[in-house]
Amino acid sequence: MSARRDALRRFALALLAGALTVVLLWGAGFAWFLHTALAEAPPPPAADGIVALTGGAGRVELALRLLADGRARLLLVSGVGGDAGFGDLARLAGVDSHLKARVTLGRAAASTHGNAAETAEWAQTNTLHSLIVVTASYHMPRALAELGRSLPGVVLYPAPVQPASLRNGLREGNQAAVLRLLASEYTKFLAAEAGLSALIPARPGGTERHG
Repeated sequence: MSARRDALRRFALALLAGALTVVLLWGAGFAWFLHTALAEAPPPPAADGIVALTGGAGRVELALRLLADGRARLLLVSGVGGDAGFGDLARLAGVDSHLKARVTLGRAAASTHGNAAETAEWAQTNTLHSLIVVTASYHMPRALAELGRSLPGVVLYPAPVQPASLRNGLREGNQAAVLRLLASEYTKFLAAEAGLSALIPARPGGTERHG
């Protein structure tokens, strides 16, 4: 009986050590994720195309401004929902309607994994070898993971948007809510890195929301 108790004790200690290791690794990764989400990013270099992943404010506007500034020749807005047309998006961004011929509105994607598939098809059709990726700062790691898997050999340049919900939450003392949001997105990023994107539910009626 003593040998059995010793074996059970060793097993329990091994489980505890394993759990602590997982927690420490998760915490170290989350610290990197926080730094990435909150850091200011330099302007992206010129590229063949731009893809904006819908789901939050400011993304399409930034992508259209980059297109208008000549950073790329084509733009895909992936995951467009409802009846939104180019005119609506152009008015929000304050850009000229002449850009319409260079913009594709993708309506098939309902998740980040879907965004990647939609982007891959568009990039291959247009023979694009480099892309500027526009999405929320804390969604960017997962977006790059999914796009990198779907677009091997295509160079990806991040152009993150700092969502107002993130900035306002930190200024107004809602750090707990911001940390919950970031922890949720970090966990989704880990799932995407592990190739488990199918387990991440899409938002009904459109692409996922990311602030």
